[in-house]
Parts: sequence; C-alpha cells; structure tokens
Amino acid sequence: MSTPVLAAQLYTVREFTKTAADFAASMKKVREIGYTAAQVSAIGPIPPAEVKQITDDNGITICITHIGWNRLQDDLDAVIAEHHLWDCKHVAVGSMPAEYRDGGEDAYRRFAADANAVGEKLAAANLTFSYHNHSFEFARFGKRNGLEILYAESDPRYVQAELDTYWIQHGGGDVIDWIKRMANRMPVIHLKDMAIVGAREQVMAEVGEGNLNWPGILAACKEANVEWYAVEQDICPGDPFESLAISYRNLAGMGLS
Repeated sequence: MSTPVLAAQLYTVREFTKTAADFAASMKKVREIGYTAAQVSAIGPIPPAEVKQITDDNGITICITHIGWNRLQDDLDAVIAEHHLWDCKHVAVGSMPAEYRDGGEDAYRRFAADANAVGEKLAAANLTFSYHNHSFEFARFGKRNGLEILYAESDPRYVQAELDTYWIQHGGGDVIDWIKRMANRMPVIHLKDMAIVGAREQVMAEVGEGNLNWPGILAACKEANVEWYAVEQDICPGDPFESLAISYRNLAGMGLS
C-alpha cells in the first residue's frame, strides 16, 4: 500500500507558466491551494536551475514531467541531467507521436520497442519512464486495443503507465480495471473527471464534480501502489487555478492531501 501525494499537473495552468516570473507566481498559487508537488509540463523556456529554485522556494516537489518524444530521442543526456537536478525520479511522454498512430498493430509494436529503448537508458540513470494515454489507443486491432498491445509488448521494467482517468473513460475503458492491470507499474496517475452537458456532450470536470467512481478509483490506486496523484484538467470552465482548487478540496474530502 502506498501513501499517495496530490500533485498539480502544470499543463492545467500552461498559460501562466511561460516566463520565470509567471512560473514563480503560479507556483505560489499552487502551494497556497495546498499542493506540495507538481508535474512539470508545457512550461516556458526557463533554465532548469531556475525551475528548481522556484519550486524549492515554494515548497513544491517535482514528482514527474512530460518530455517531448524528440528530446527523449535526441537530447536524453540533458533530460537525465535535468531530472537529477530536480530530484525528480519519473519521466513521462505525454502522448504517442503521430508517426506511430496510423500504422495499426505493427506501429504500436514499433513504438513499444522504441519506448523500451528510452526506458532502459533512463533506468540506467535511476529514472523511470511512463506513457500517458488518451483515448485513441482504445482503437481495436483484432482482439486487443492499442493500449493493451503497448503494455503487452513493452518491458514493465522500462515502460510504465501514467493512466489518465478521463481518457480511459472517454475511450470506453474501465478505469478501475485498468488501474488494477497496472498495479506496481504506475508511479503516477492523472486524475480528471468526466461530466455530461446538454444532451450528450462529454466534458472534462474537476475531480468529484463529474460522474466517475472516485471511491472505487482511489481504492484501486492505493492497492496498485500509486505514489503520486496528479490533478489535471486540460480544459477548464473558468480560472484553471480555481479548477485545481476545487479538485484539491474534493480529494481532500475523500481523504487525500
């Protein structure tokens, strides 16, 4: 059983992290909400040492990142150095590059092999590598969907999961079942809710404001030894900091902090 820690996925506030000054102001807001950790994603071109200083100054631990596939292929030594500087053990890629998406099962197998290679190099540097899903991976190829192929064809030592609760539901997957499948293979999970507006439109919602089974999801996460629960909302109805705050309050009410 793990002791989870809530983190703010900074992609949620990406419009407010483009400069060092904005990043510092945003980290102050994130800490004031109550978060003590963050996922670095989609921030501006801020020197890594300055990122580390700002997060330290605000009592924020960098728990995981999203790194572009091109950097993982062409600039991996610098990526490793950044994560060591940040005392951040976990690296993730935010999506599957476009060149792998349209080739069917063979493309998923090819991506799994390439991801294994990245993950093996990161493991040698005492870092982990995770894949963040959307819903396109739930397209079926015979008896398996793309996400099943990816995890079956990759080595759990080198390719781990960063499941996204909204996108699993959006793809027609069973969120709790997928969490159980990834037990001990998922250091970080993305939490976002799904609501219905109008007749049938699916929209992203703050955790606890939609229709996902949060008691079941959180219980499954604990059993799966998830270390960090990263709150993300790609699209917010208003102030994204308020969306992060609503999710934090609701999750705190569920016993997380």
